[in-house]
Amino acid sequence: MAHAAADDGRVRTGIWWRAALLGLLLVAGAVVAVTVDLPDVHTLRGWLDGAGGVGWAAIVLGLALVLLAPVPRSVVSVLIGVVAGFWAGLAVALTGGLLGALGAFALARALGRPAVARFAGRHLDRIDRFAVDRGFLAVLTGRLVPVVPFVVLSYGAGLTTVRPVPYTAATALGLVPSTVVQVGVGASAGAIVAGANTVTLVVLVLLACAAATGVLLWWRRRSRAVAAG
Repeated sequence: MAHAAADDGRVRTGIWWRAALLGLLLVAGAVVAVTVDLPDVHTLRGWLDGAGGVGWAAIVLGLALVLLAPVPRSVVSVLIGVVAGFWAGLAVALTGGLLGALGAFALARALGRPAVARFAGRHLDRIDRFAVDRGFLAVLTGRLVPVVPFVVLSYGAGLTTVRPVPYTAATALGLVPSTVVQVGVGASAGAIVAGANTVTLVVLVLLACAAATGVLLWWRRRSRAVAAG
Protein backbone atom coordinates (compact mmCIF):
# COMPACT_ATOMS: atom_id res chain seq x y z
CA MET A 1 0.00 0.00 0.00
CA ALA A 2 2.78 2.38 0.97
CA HIS A 3 4.71 1.42 -2.16
CA ALA A 4 1.71 2.22 -4.37
CA ALA A 5 1.28 5.59 -2.64
CA ALA A 6 4.95 6.38 -3.21
CA ASP A 7 4.67 5.48 -6.89
CA ASP A 8 1.59 7.70 -7.22
CA GLY A 9 3.47 10.53 -5.55
CA ARG A 10 6.35 10.18 -7.99
CA VAL A 11 3.91 10.21 -10.92
CA ARG A 12 2.27 13.40 -9.63
CA THR A 13 5.66 15.02 -9.11
CA GLY A 14 6.74 14.12 -12.64
CA ILE A 15 3.51 15.54 -14.09
CA TRP A 16 3.91 18.89 -12.35
CA TRP A 17 7.61 19.08 -13.20
CA ARG A 18 6.74 18.69 -16.88
CA ALA A 19 4.08 21.38 -16.60
CA ALA A 20 6.60 23.66 -14.91
CA LEU A 21 9.09 23.00 -17.71
CA LEU A 22 6.46 23.98 -20.29
CA GLY A 23 5.77 27.20 -18.40
CA LEU A 24 9.50 27.93 -18.18
CA LEU A 25 9.92 27.42 -21.92
CA LEU A 26 7.05 29.84 -22.63
CA VAL A 27 8.47 32.48 -20.31
CA ALA A 28 11.95 32.07 -21.82
CA GLY A 29 10.51 32.41 -25.31
CA ALA A 30 8.65 35.58 -24.34
CA VAL A 31 11.79 37.09 -22.81
CA VAL A 32 13.87 36.29 -25.90
CA ALA A 33 11.18 37.70 -28.20
CA VAL A 34 11.10 40.97 -26.26
CA THR A 35 14.81 41.47 -25.66
CA VAL A 36 16.61 40.12 -28.76
CA ASP A 37 17.04 42.58 -31.62
CA LEU A 38 16.39 41.13 -35.07
CA PRO A 39 18.79 41.97 -37.92
CA ASP A 40 17.56 44.53 -40.43
CA VAL A 41 16.04 43.62 -43.80
CA HIS A 42 19.18 44.36 -45.86
CA THR A 43 21.31 42.16 -43.59
CA LEU A 44 18.86 39.27 -43.86
CA ARG A 45 18.65 39.59 -47.65
CA GLY A 46 22.42 39.58 -48.00
CA TRP A 47 22.72 36.57 -45.71
CA LEU A 48 20.09 34.61 -47.65
CA ASP A 49 21.68 35.44 -51.01
CA GLY A 50 25.00 34.02 -49.87
CA ALA A 51 23.77 31.05 -47.82
CA GLY A 52 22.00 29.01 -50.50
CA GLY A 53 19.82 26.07 -49.53
CA VAL A 54 21.24 25.93 -46.03
CA GLY A 55 20.17 29.51 -45.45
CA TRP A 56 16.60 28.82 -46.55
CA ALA A 57 16.39 25.75 -44.32
CA ALA A 58 17.76 27.80 -41.42
CA ILE A 59 15.21 30.58 -41.88
CA VAL A 60 12.36 28.02 -41.96
CA LEU A 61 13.58 26.41 -38.73
CA GLY A 62 14.19 29.83 -37.20
CA LEU A 63 10.66 30.89 -38.04
CA ALA A 64 9.29 27.70 -36.47
CA LEU A 65 11.25 28.38 -33.28
CA VAL A 66 10.09 32.00 -33.18
CA LEU A 67 6.46 30.87 -33.43
CA LEU A 68 6.88 28.74 -30.30
CA ALA A 69 7.06 32.02 -28.40
CA PRO A 70 4.10 34.38 -27.90
CA VAL A 71 4.81 36.58 -30.92
CA PRO A 72 2.28 37.71 -33.58
CA ARG A 73 2.54 35.39 -36.59
CA SER A 74 1.12 38.11 -38.82
CA VAL A 75 4.06 40.41 -38.12
CA VAL A 76 6.56 37.62 -38.76
CA SER A 77 4.86 36.67 -42.05
CA VAL A 78 4.88 40.27 -43.26
CA LEU A 79 8.60 40.50 -42.42
CA ILE A 80 9.27 37.29 -44.35
CA GLY A 81 7.49 38.81 -47.34
CA VAL A 82 9.65 41.91 -47.15
CA VAL A 83 12.86 39.87 -46.93
CA ALA A 84 12.19 36.96 -49.27
CA GLY A 85 9.55 38.22 -51.70
CA PHE A 86 6.16 36.69 -52.35
CA TRP A 87 6.70 33.16 -53.65
CA ALA A 88 9.75 32.26 -51.57
CA GLY A 89 8.31 34.09 -48.58
CA LEU A 90 5.02 32.23 -48.91
CA ALA A 91 6.81 28.86 -48.94
CA VAL A 92 8.92 29.84 -45.92
CA ALA A 93 6.01 31.29 -43.94
CA LEU A 94 3.71 28.31 -44.58
CA THR A 95 6.36 25.70 -43.83
CA GLY A 96 7.72 27.50 -40.79
CA GLY A 97 4.21 28.24 -39.53
CA LEU A 98 3.17 24.61 -39.80
CA LEU A 99 6.35 23.40 -38.09
CA GLY A 100 5.88 25.96 -35.32
CA ALA A 101 2.26 24.89 -34.84
CA LEU A 102 3.28 21.23 -34.67
CA GLY A 103 6.11 21.99 -32.25
CA ALA A 104 3.84 23.90 -29.87
CA PHE A 105 1.21 21.16 -30.13
CA ALA A 106 3.77 18.46 -29.31
CA LEU A 107 5.20 20.38 -26.37
CA ALA A 108 1.77 21.02 -24.88
CA ARG A 109 0.70 17.40 -25.41
CA ALA A 110 3.86 15.95 -23.84
CA LEU A 111 4.43 18.44 -21.03
CA GLY A 112 1.12 20.15 -20.28
CA ARG A 113 -1.64 17.64 -21.06
CA PRO A 114 -0.95 15.31 -18.08
CA ALA A 115 -1.18 18.19 -15.62
CA VAL A 116 -4.38 19.53 -17.19
CA ALA A 117 -5.99 16.08 -17.12
CA ARG A 118 -4.93 15.60 -13.49
CA PHE A 119 -6.14 19.00 -12.40
CA ALA A 120 -9.40 19.21 -14.36
CA GLY A 121 -10.46 15.59 -14.03
CA ARG A 122 -13.97 14.88 -15.27
CA HIS A 123 -14.56 18.56 -16.10
CA LEU A 124 -12.32 18.01 -19.13
CA ASP A 125 -14.38 15.13 -20.55
CA ARG A 126 -16.78 17.32 -22.54
CA ILE A 127 -13.94 19.29 -24.12
CA ASP A 128 -12.11 16.07 -24.96
CA ARG A 129 -15.17 14.55 -26.62
CA PHE A 130 -15.63 17.70 -28.68
CA ALA A 131 -11.93 17.69 -29.60
CA VAL A 132 -12.13 14.11 -30.82
CA ASP A 133 -15.41 14.50 -32.71
CA ARG A 134 -14.97 18.00 -34.13
CA GLY A 135 -11.29 18.75 -33.69
CA PHE A 136 -10.65 19.39 -37.37
CA LEU A 137 -13.50 21.88 -37.64
CA ALA A 138 -12.55 23.66 -34.42
CA VAL A 139 -8.89 24.04 -35.40
CA LEU A 140 -9.73 25.05 -38.98
CA THR A 141 -12.16 27.72 -37.75
CA GLY A 142 -9.57 29.01 -35.29
CA ARG A 143 -6.95 29.28 -38.03
CA LEU A 144 -9.27 30.92 -40.54
CA VAL A 145 -10.81 33.38 -38.07
CA PRO A 146 -7.82 34.83 -36.21
CA VAL A 147 -9.69 35.68 -33.00
CA VAL A 148 -7.52 33.31 -30.99
CA PRO A 149 -3.78 34.06 -31.32
CA PHE A 150 -1.76 31.54 -33.30
CA VAL A 151 0.40 30.39 -30.39
CA VAL A 152 -2.56 30.12 -27.99
CA LEU A 153 -4.45 27.85 -30.38
CA SER A 154 -1.34 25.74 -31.03
CA TYR A 155 -0.62 25.10 -27.36
CA GLY A 156 -4.30 24.94 -26.44
CA ALA A 157 -4.98 22.20 -28.99
CA GLY A 158 -2.12 20.16 -27.53
CA LEU A 159 -3.76 20.31 -24.10
CA THR A 160 -6.88 18.62 -25.49
CA THR A 161 -7.28 15.19 -27.09
CA VAL A 162 -7.61 16.46 -30.65
CA ARG A 163 -5.83 13.95 -32.89
CA PRO A 164 -2.52 14.98 -34.52
CA VAL A 165 -3.62 14.21 -38.11
CA PRO A 166 -6.81 16.36 -38.09
CA TYR A 167 -4.90 19.08 -36.26
CA THR A 168 -2.12 19.06 -38.86
CA ALA A 169 -4.54 19.02 -41.80
CA ALA A 170 -6.69 21.83 -40.38
CA THR A 171 -3.64 23.93 -39.57
CA ALA A 172 -2.06 23.43 -43.00
CA LEU A 173 -5.28 24.43 -44.73
CA GLY A 174 -6.28 27.19 -42.33
CA LEU A 175 -2.94 29.01 -42.52
CA VAL A 176 -3.09 29.50 -46.29
CA PRO A 177 -5.48 32.49 -46.66
CA SER A 178 -3.97 34.66 -43.92
CA THR A 179 -0.39 33.77 -44.90
CA VAL A 180 -1.02 34.67 -48.55
CA VAL A 181 -2.32 38.07 -47.48
CA GLN A 182 0.39 38.75 -44.90
CA VAL A 183 3.33 37.70 -47.07
CA GLY A 184 1.79 39.59 -50.00
CA VAL A 185 1.58 42.75 -47.93
CA GLY A 186 5.24 42.41 -46.96
CA ALA A 187 6.37 41.67 -50.51
CA SER A 188 4.37 44.57 -51.92
CA ALA A 189 5.69 46.93 -49.26
CA GLY A 190 9.22 45.94 -50.26
CA ALA A 191 8.45 46.65 -53.93
CA ILE A 192 9.32 43.05 -54.76
CA VAL A 193 6.06 41.97 -56.34
CA ALA A 194 5.29 43.59 -59.68
CA GLY A 195 1.84 44.63 -60.88
CA ALA A 196 1.20 41.32 -62.63
CA ASN A 197 2.05 39.42 -59.48
CA THR A 198 -0.35 41.59 -57.52
CA VAL A 199 -3.18 40.32 -59.72
CA THR A 200 -1.95 36.78 -59.08
CA LEU A 201 -1.95 37.52 -55.36
CA VAL A 202 -5.60 38.60 -55.44
CA VAL A 203 -6.56 35.49 -57.37
CA LEU A 204 -4.70 33.29 -54.91
CA VAL A 205 -6.42 34.91 -51.95
CA LEU A 206 -9.85 34.37 -53.52
CA LEU A 207 -9.07 30.77 -54.42
CA ALA A 208 -7.69 30.02 -50.96
CA CYS A 209 -10.73 31.52 -49.25
CA ALA A 210 -13.09 29.62 -51.57
CA ALA A 211 -11.26 26.35 -50.94
CA ALA A 212 -11.28 26.85 -47.17
CA THR A 213 -14.99 27.74 -47.21
CA GLY A 214 -15.78 24.67 -49.30
CA VAL A 215 -13.92 22.37 -46.92
CA LEU A 216 -15.63 23.98 -43.93
CA LEU A 217 -19.10 23.47 -45.45
CA TRP A 218 -18.27 19.92 -46.44
CA TRP A 219 -17.08 19.10 -42.91
CA ARG A 220 -20.24 20.56 -41.36
CA ARG A 221 -22.47 18.50 -43.65
CA ARG A 222 -20.48 15.39 -42.89
CA SER A 223 -20.69 16.03 -39.15
CA ARG A 224 -24.46 16.51 -39.35
CA ALA A 225 -24.85 13.35 -41.42
CA VAL A 226 -22.83 11.35 -38.90
CA ALA A 227 -24.84 12.80 -36.01
CA ALA A 228 -28.14 12.07 -37.76
CA GLY A 229 -27.08 8.52 -38.59
